[in-house]
Amino acid sequence: MNVRVRKYSWQLAPADVRNIRQSVFVDEQKVPPELEWDDTDEIADHYLMVLPDNTPVGVARLFSTLEETAHIGRMAILPAHRGKGLGEVLLRHLVSETAERFTELQLSAQEHAIPFYQRSGFHVCSDLYDDAGIPHVDMRCLAPKLMNDAYSTRENPMLLGEDRDAWLFDRESTMVDLIDSLTGQARQRIWLYDRVLDHDLYDRLRFRELISGLARRHRLSDVRLLIHDDKPLVQRRHQIVELMRRLPSRIELRLVNEDYPVDDQPFLLADREGVVYRHDFYKPEGFATFANSGRVKLLAESFQRMWDAGRSSLELRELPL
Repeated sequence: MNVRVRKYSWQLAPADVRNIRQSVFVDEQKVPPELEWDDTDEIADHYLMVLPDNTPVGVARLFSTLEETAHIGRMAILPAHRGKGLGEVLLRHLVSETAERFTELQLSAQEHAIPFYQRSGFHVCSDLYDDAGIPHVDMRCLAPKLMNDAYSTRENPMLLGEDRDAWLFDRESTMVDLIDSLTGQARQRIWLYDRVLDHDLYDRLRFRELISGLARRHRLSDVRLLIHDDKPLVQRRHQIVELMRRLPSRIELRLVNEDYPVDDQPFLLADREGVVYRHDFYKPEGFATFANSGRVKLLAESFQRMWDAGRSSLELRELPL
């Protein structure tokens, strides 16, 4: 689409940026002016979309409060130019510009706009709440670089239950993004099977926060960790284990019983649709799917058999709190 997107600081932004926000948010949606104009404008980058004849049609802003996280907001397209795909072009421009700098993008979406953001790889990560009298949800993208590379070939990329195409990986960084994107969307269940609960892979801050959020979400949350070797957990403190000991009814860990048949490939299951599957315990090579209930069902049955034959870790139980 033949449009241009220009970036400005608040101090140098043309009047069109303010005028479009005034028209859409204050005049059309009745957002109180004292809520629309805030201190964040001073620290944010502001984007103005214009047509080839320089007609202004849309705006957005972007700012970061954490080193690896950016926030997208105040996205608006003027009424006369809606329904032409301009909002999607603007959003994907923001993702493209930030993909190399940030590992997570967040935004607050009006309820009716959820499908719009899902088409560009964002998923809901909060309950519904009121903001300026309008129902909103928080949404996030946990793999902006992967998402940016996939826009031309996928619909609803990385959306749990919708994205049916496999994502192949042969690097740890890609595997980590896929693990986090699945874990962050799980509504009830994460089942993890691996040789060890590797610190570099599973003791990362973001993964811990995602597991903690799921475990605390409701009483039916079900996080199971099935591993072969617990010695690294005894030798070196692991925050997932600490979390498990605080939430024993939501997070469980068992050791594989080597006297029974076990799988040779590790995997992570998210609810009944998503899986990250590795071909080898020692290599970051495999695939992820976000909507493959048949494969997940087979792996869940295998996991359940190993889980039922497994045992608790006496060593971890005896560690001091």
